[in-house]
Amino acid sequence: MSQQEFPELGCYLLPGHTKTPRDALTEARHAEDLGLGKAWLSERFDVKDAGVICSGALAVTERIHVATAATNLHTRHPMVLATMCSSLHYMSDGRFELGLARGVAIRNQLMGLDTVTNKQMVDGLDILRTLWRGEKVMSYEGPMGNLPYLNPGDWLDADIPIYFVGFGPKSLSLAGKHFDGAHLHTFITPKGLENARKAVDGGAGEVGRSTEDLKICSVMATVLNPSREDHLRKIVGRMATYMQAAGYAEMLVSLNEWDPQVLTDFRADAEVSSMLGGIDSVATLEQLEHFETLIPTEWLSAAAVGSAEDCAQRIYEELQNGADEVCIHGSTPAEFAPVVDAYRSIKHGKGG
Repeated sequence: MSQQEFPELGCYLLPGHTKTPRDALTEARHAEDLGLGKAWLSERFDVKDAGVICSGALAVTERIHVATAATNLHTRHPMVLATMCSSLHYMSDGRFELGLARGVAIRNQLMGLDTVTNKQMVDGLDILRTLWRGEKVMSYEGPMGNLPYLNPGDWLDADIPIYFVGFGPKSLSLAGKHFDGAHLHTFITPKGLENARKAVDGGAGEVGRSTEDLKICSVMATVLNPSREDHLRKIVGRMATYMQAAGYAEMLVSLNEWDPQVLTDFRADAEVSSMLGGIDSVATLEQLEHFETLIPTEWLSAAAVGSAEDCAQRIYEELQNGADEVCIHGSTPAEFAPVVDAYRSIKHGKGG
């Protein structure tokens, strides 16, 4: 199995909401043809089941890796999740990777699920890795529940990378201690990336782990030659929606070392507080014009926007700033193909 031209680049399949999940098959093939190393899937509880979509994407490709970013540890029984992952691993000759997140707090509550604790994460990883080695889990009773006897078959020997998907400081430290890498989020600045790397490496150092093989994937919102409407909907609207989210926005502001008063003032705005739903879903263009005046230019500049060369340069710089991988977000492979061509020229021109 030959390596892709750009193992350091990835993209999301089905970015955002979709009613046509079959598009993932075309997108995965196109991403592979462009030379990308990985395609990530953000699971949604409608028509974006992680096992189904990843299976389809792996079945129609031969080289590109496919990963979840993310699914959750507690929405499937540990044996079911382990089986899903090992099936994808063996079906694809080792091209599947698992990204795990804690889950959205309000959604967990609505589904009757508790928030995933650090202890649950650690025990869950140990259970998954034990099962993938073909070993039994017996008489377990703890944060992952009551598991009297799990036996996957002693022939299994699946080495599946596991990423933590998130960016809180404690979670990034946990990633450094127990995961194979961290998959960050959109709109993280170079300073935020530096802080994320310190947190991951610091966690690894606390338990004596080498940081050499710990990967950090930075997510880069990428909009090629945007119209004014594209800019408002894909950049301003996305950032404004993140700023609505309690807890999430605070972590983003903290990681990037931004002024928290900006967030307070944004949420206090009458137009913002009157939004009945996510801003990127319900706001008019006129409202987005107003929201743009409330968001510092610096906050929006964490994205890759402009010409193909501008976008490619921003992605290249992100890798030079400490990211091991960059996941292109907000555009399909058909839309960002010129960016990859420009990135090729920059990388080869730099001797990469």
